[in-house]
Amino acid sequence: MFSDVCSPDQVKVTFSILLVLRGNLTFIIMKKYLFFAVISIAIWSCNSSNKMKSADTTAAIDESVADSTAIDKIIKTADMRFRVKDVQEVKEKLSNSIKEEGGMVVEFTVQSNIIRTEKAKYSADSLLELTSYRKEGQVVAKVPSDKLDDFTNKVVKMAVFVDQQSLKLDDQSMNYLSNALKSKNRVEAVQQLNKHANKKSNNVETTLEIKDDYVDKKIQNQVIDSRVKYSTITLNFYQDNTVQKLVVGNDDLYDYRPAFLNRFWLGIQNGWVIFKEFILILTNLWVLILLAGAGYFVFRHYRRKRKMINA
Repeated sequence: MFSDVCSPDQVKVTFSILLVLRGNLTFIIMKKYLFFAVISIAIWSCNSSNKMKSADTTAAIDESVADSTAIDKIIKTADMRFRVKDVQEVKEKLSNSIKEEGGMVVEFTVQSNIIRTEKAKYSADSLLELTSYRKEGQVVAKVPSDKLDDFTNKVVKMAVFVDQQSLKLDDQSMNYLSNALKSKNRVEAVQQLNKHANKKSNNVETTLEIKDDYVDKKIQNQVIDSRVKYSTITLNFYQDNTVQKLVVGNDDLYDYRPAFLNRFWLGIQNGWVIFKEFILILTNLWVLILLAGAGYFVFRHYRRKRKMINA
């Protein structure tokens, strides 16, 4: 046990003192008390030395953590809006430039916003469709932070006119240092809990919670490192209004009717057909016509006879 708390040099010095005391007969009576005194002093010196070493080790760890987070953790976020001649062409150039700089495209969108649409008669069965629209694009990319300025300069050269350009710096150095120190504290806490662990305590649940917090802090710092290494830039670009001409089919059914003369002759033919059908209808109703004629003559005869009686 004595060798566990003392260094080998301290053990040697202690035993040398004991041997000297053993050889001197004048200290035979006091030997017993001096023996325990020397042992106590040696143990005290060993404990003090170990505490100093532990303190030095803790300070060294703190200095190591502080040195590892001494670099500024600056997150850069850029935004640009500009006008171009051709949205699709610029989108392809941007993709190539981002790859050349060692970045990557996170998101891109190309859309056309219709402003106005009109249709004019082009022929009997077709129309000329005129559409005025504006084409817009958006690219969200991650670019290495040390190449962000060079990349934005390339983008400016692609633009006809720059509407807006901005850069935002977010210093995450203190948050990064805080996460690193908290992670170190959690490691030490887990070690202490493991030393005093027993079956009846809830050290397992507490240890798991501390480990989960440790993982969260490590992931947060990894996210910060990633955002520091790669800056996010959002590019919004558009082109001038464009008019597109397109010949489409005529969807007005009135225009598909025949010409006037054709319709006139068709009307005569249709009238003759209707007349024949009317004659056929009357033919089917000959009994009714006969009864109506007979009734008319009977009524007329009765009217004449009555006039003669009254005269």
